[in-house]
Parts: sequence; structure tokens; C-alpha cells
Amino acid sequence: MKKLSVIKIGGKVIDDQALLDQFLQDFAELKGSKILVHGGGKIASDFGTRLGIEPKMNEGRRITDAETLELVTMVYGGLVNKKIVSYLQALGEDAIGLSGADANVLKATKRPVKTIDYGFAGDITSDGVNKNRVSQFLESGLTPVICALTHDGKGSLLNTNADTLASVISGALSSDYEVRLIYCFEQKGVLSDFENQTVIEAIDMIAYDSLKANGVISDGMIPKLDNAFAALNAGVKNVRILQFSDLNQAEAGTLIGT
Repeated sequence: MKKLSVIKIGGKVIDDQALLDQFLQDFAELKGSKILVHGGGKIASDFGTRLGIEPKMNEGRRITDAETLELVTMVYGGLVNKKIVSYLQALGEDAIGLSGADANVLKATKRPVKTIDYGFAGDITSDGVNKNRVSQFLESGLTPVICALTHDGKGSLLNTNADTLASVISGALSSDYEVRLIYCFEQKGVLSDFENQTVIEAIDMIAYDSLKANGVISDGMIPKLDNAFAALNAGVKNVRILQFSDLNQAEAGTLIGT
């Protein structure tokens, strides 16, 4: 079975051009088939403020009204995606920038309204991943660079969490590839002590439940780890959370295990 690396880049790395360039150089050096998934939330918020569109958030999740959807489409699918693709081309990496609507690669459903209306936010399962089309890109030697936009098949784009996209794409492709999923951001991995930057080398589900109960893991790390374990349960072989600068270090960061 062919090997595939799915890399999600986020956090402050996307916002800092020098850090992003450093990461993309390391990404271009990765051997074999690979996919890059990215967001761009802070850039979208900053551009929105300049345009008079203030970010609307609930518990860290962006509420995507029609105006915000236009904003994130411009930033994720335009500015950020094309800057990444153009730099990868300069590094000799033949990349293709995609939203979920391009070649129908990612179809999602609009999140139903419960207590909060998240607007044009998309929820996706493995059934929404067009495995054949993604595989065609990979087999032709292209590296998909996928932004955090899906579509509903009815003409509307949807804002979809990039961590979730990376997890779902990895799980869907695990039937055809031996997939490893790497979440890259600015920290060295999952930390047990933020002040001293103490990295937890490995976390299984039992340890995860304990760390959450004791408040060691909280806030934004919880959904990231939920997505990591979801990928493992869907058949992904290896999941790591690590610092972007350690992308090519095989044992770096935190190994997520069942």
C-alpha cells in the first residue's frame, strides 16, 4: 500500500510569512505523496477588521454569516492558498490549490441550528471526501493544498474547521493509502507544563481522559486531540502533533495512540 502524508498547518505559523516560508521549505522536502491542509483564521479576522467586518465567535468557533463567508473565501481560498501554492512552485513542488468545491473534492452539510446559529459553517464526514478525485491528483504527481472551505453541492461554500478536514481526509484515504497525519503549529507538541514547555511524548485514550479531567489539557487542544483520535479510529496509521519546525523529525512532538 502506498504511503501518504497529510499535514495540517495552523496557528501563528500561517500569520508569519518567515515562519511559513521555513515550514514550506521543510514540507517540500518530504518524500512521497502528500496533502497540505490549512486555515487562516487570524488573517481573516485582521482583514475583516480593516473592512469593518468584526469577527463573531462562540467558544472559539467562528460564526460565518454571509458577509463573513465572503471574507473567508477571499482569505482562505485566495490570499493564503495561492501564496502557499506559489511558494511551493518556487521550491519545485508541483502544488494545486483547492477548496472543497474544486473538482468536488469535499462536500459538507450546513451545520444545523441548535442553541447557536453558526451560519455557513460546514460539517463533513468521510462520505463527503471524493477519494477518487483526490487520488487522481496524487497519482498525477500533484500536491493538493486544501483550504478550510467545503461546499454543499447546492452552490454554497461552507467554512469548515481545518483540523477536522485534515482528520476526515486522512480517515477517508486510509482505505487506499497508509496514511500518517501530522498537526503542525507553534508549540513543541501537547504540553503538560506550558511554562516549562514540557512535551507529553505519547497520549492514548486513557491518558487523554485523565489529562482532561485534571485540567492539563483544555481549551483549543481538546478539539485538536478529538480530531486526532477520530483519525486513528478511521484507520490512519500514525498521528503526531508537533512544532512546525520539527516536521522532518520522525520522533518529534506528541504521538497520539489508541
